[in-house]
Amino acid sequence: MTRKRPNSEKAARASRPPRGGAQRRDGDVTGVFRRAAGGYGFVRPEGALPGDRSGDIHIAAAASLDAASGDTVRVRLARGRDVRRPGPAGEIVEVVERKTTRFVGSYFERAGVGWVQVDGTSFTRPVAVGDPGAKGVHVDDKVVVELVRFPTHLRDGEGVVVEVLGKAGDVGVDTQTVIHEYGLPGPFPEAALDDARRQAATFDETVPAGRRDLSDRTIITIDPVDARDFDDAISLEQVERGHWLLGVHIADVSHFVREGSPLDQEARARGTSVYLPDRVIPMIPEIVSNNLASLQPDKVRYAKTCWIEFSADGVPVHSAVEPSAIKSCRRFTYEEVDVFLADPETRKVEMTPGVRALLGRMRDLARMLRRRRTGRGSLQLEMPEVKIDLDRDGRVTGAHVTENTESHQIIEEFMLAANEAVAGALAAAGAGFLRRIHPSPDMRKLRQLTEFVTELGFEVDSLESRFELQRLLDLARGRPEEHAVHYAVLRSLTRAAYGPQEDGHFALASDCYCHFTSPIRRYPDLTIHRALEALAKGKRPPADGLIQLGQDCSDLERRAEAAERELVKLKLLLFLSARIGEEMDAVITGVEAFGLFVQGLQLPAEGLVPLDSLPDDTYRYDRASHTLSGRRAGQSYRLGDRVRVAVDRVDLDRRELNFRLVDGHVRRGKRPAKSARPPGKHRGGKSSQPRGRDKPAEHRGRPTKGGRKRSRRL
Repeated sequence: MTRKRPNSEKAARASRPPRGGAQRRDGDVTGVFRRAAGGYGFVRPEGALPGDRSGDIHIAAAASLDAASGDTVRVRLARGRDVRRPGPAGEIVEVVERKTTRFVGSYFERAGVGWVQVDGTSFTRPVAVGDPGAKGVHVDDKVVVELVRFPTHLRDGEGVVVEVLGKAGDVGVDTQTVIHEYGLPGPFPEAALDDARRQAATFDETVPAGRRDLSDRTIITIDPVDARDFDDAISLEQVERGHWLLGVHIADVSHFVREGSPLDQEARARGTSVYLPDRVIPMIPEIVSNNLASLQPDKVRYAKTCWIEFSADGVPVHSAVEPSAIKSCRRFTYEEVDVFLADPETRKVEMTPGVRALLGRMRDLARMLRRRRTGRGSLQLEMPEVKIDLDRDGRVTGAHVTENTESHQIIEEFMLAANEAVAGALAAAGAGFLRRIHPSPDMRKLRQLTEFVTELGFEVDSLESRFELQRLLDLARGRPEEHAVHYAVLRSLTRAAYGPQEDGHFALASDCYCHFTSPIRRYPDLTIHRALEALAKGKRPPADGLIQLGQDCSDLERRAEAAERELVKLKLLLFLSARIGEEMDAVITGVEAFGLFVQGLQLPAEGLVPLDSLPDDTYRYDRASHTLSGRRAGQSYRLGDRVRVAVDRVDLDRRELNFRLVDGHVRRGKRPAKSARPPGKHRGGKSSQPRGRDKPAEHRGRPTKGGRKRSRRL
C-alpha cells in the first residue's frame, strides 16, 4: 500500500532537484534532451526512474543551444517556477555528448550552393553542404549528412554528404531513410556470423542428458501466417482432480547464445529485433533465430519449459521450469484457430483428434484465466495496430488495422501466465533479475483523465480506481469515442520499462512480472533464461549492472518502436501523396485550437484538418470538452465524431498530412449510458490488488519475423 506523504514533505519535494538527476555542486543537472516540433524541448535527468517524467526539465527553444534530440546535455535550472507550466525549467549550458552527428534529409541547390533539409521537424532551417559533387548527388535525392556544425536559433548548420540513399519516392528509399535516421543496426559482423555457424555445425536433434525429452507430447505453435521464427509452443492436459497442466515451451536461445560470446555481444548491442513493414532487422542471426532455436514443426528443438498447474477453476497452484526438447506436431496460424473457435467441429482446417481436443482445452482455460485476470483489475487497452499492405515490388497498396481475435488472446493468456510464474520463482529465490515494471500512474493525470471523459459524456467516478478505469474502457468499447478514450487512458499511464526495481506492473495488476517468452527477439528475455540456469546450478544470478542493462534495453526497445511507427507513417504518406483529393470516412482523434486531428477508418492514416479549412465561421476552442464550436448551428466538432474528409496536402519531408472536410456535417453517436459496476466493487473505491503478444494492456503490436505478434508495450 502506498502511504500519502504529509503536506510538509510535498513542499520539501518541490524544492528538491529533479528526481534521479545527477546534480552537480554548482546546481547543474545532466540528462538527455528531446526536442519537440515547436522548437522547445525537455531534458530527462540521468538516473530518473523508468517511466517517471515528473522531473523532466522544460527547455525553451532559445535556451537549447545547438542540442539535438538524444544528446546528453548539462542544464542550469531556472530560479522559481513558471505558474503556467508544471515542473522545472532551465537552459542548456553544455552539450556533453552527441547522440549522433548523422541525419537524413533531402538535397537541393540554391544559388549554386548545396543544401540539405533534414527530415522531420528537428531542424527548421536547412544545412549547408557546400559542393557535394564527389558523391554524385542530384537534386531531390535522399542523403545522409554528417554535421560539422549544429544549427541554433541564430545560425545555420554546416555538414557534408556522406551517403546517397536514392531518389525520394523510389522503392526502399523510405526504409533506408528510417534505418539511418534511427541508427538501426546493419549486417551482422563476421565474428557473430562465425559463432552462429559453429553452433549450427555442432547441433543435431539428439536429446542430451539433463534435458527432458517431450518430443512425444502433443505440442503446437500458433503464429501469424507469414511468421518465420517460432519462439513459443503450447501443451495442455487435464490431470487428477480436474486440474490443468499447462506447458509453455520457449525456445532455448541461451543454449546457442552463450554469455560473453560474439553472438551475445551483438544481441546485447541490438537489444531487440526491429520489425519494419518490408523487412526485419533481427537481434540474432537467422541461422539461429530462424533455424536452430526456432520451434519448427516436426523437428526436435531445445526449449525452456515452464509448467504451471492450475486448479479446476484456473487458480495457479504450482509452477516449475526445466530444460527440455520438444517436437511441435502442428503449426497453426491465428486465422486457422479462429476458424476452429467459430466451429469446433469444422473440417476446413485439418488436424488430428488429439490436436482438436488440445485446442478445445486451450480455449476453455484461456477464457478462465482472462476472467480471473480481469477480476483482479488488469486493464484491456485496445489500440489500433496498423499493418501496411505491400505488393511484390515492395510498393504500398494500402493499409489495414489488425484485429485482436480470440486466437491471439489464448496465446496472450498463456504467455502472461508463464511470465508471471517465472518472475515469481526468481523473486522467491532472492535473485536479482530484469523485471518488466510499470509504476502506478500519477494521480494528477488520472484526475485530468476523469475530467476529460466526463466532458465526453461518460459517467464515471474517480479513475484513481483501476476497476473504474476498467469500467471506462468497457463503456467506450465499440463507440466512436473508443480510440480517443483508450488513447487518453494510455497517455495517463506511465510507460513500462525494464529494471530490477520491485515496482510491479500496474496495467496487468501484477506484483511481480518479467519477460521470459520471446528470447529470439528480446534481450531481457534472454537474461531471464540465464538467471534460471544459474538457479538450477545452485548459483544466485549476479545483480550487478541490472539497472544500466534495464535502461539500455528500454532505450533500444523505444528506438525500435519509434522506427517502426515512423516508417509506417512515411509509407502511408508516400501512398497518399499520389491520391490528393481521395475521400474517406474518418474519426476525430484530437481537437486543438488550430484544428482537428482525424484518422481514416478504412485506411488508418492520421492527419490534420487545419482550422482555416473548416466551414466559414468563428470557432471557440474548449479544452475541457475537446470541442471546436462555431456560431452557426451544427458546426461543432468533438473528439470521437465521425467526419468525411479528403486528402488535401502531403509533405513527405516534414512528414505532415493535411485533410479537408468534404462537408461540415458530423455523425455523432449517442452519449454513453452509465453501466453497472462489477459485483463487489464500490463507488469510487480502490483495489487492494497491488505486456509480446504477452501483454494485453500494453499498446502497439510487435511482429514476428515476417509477421506480427500481439505485443502491447507499456
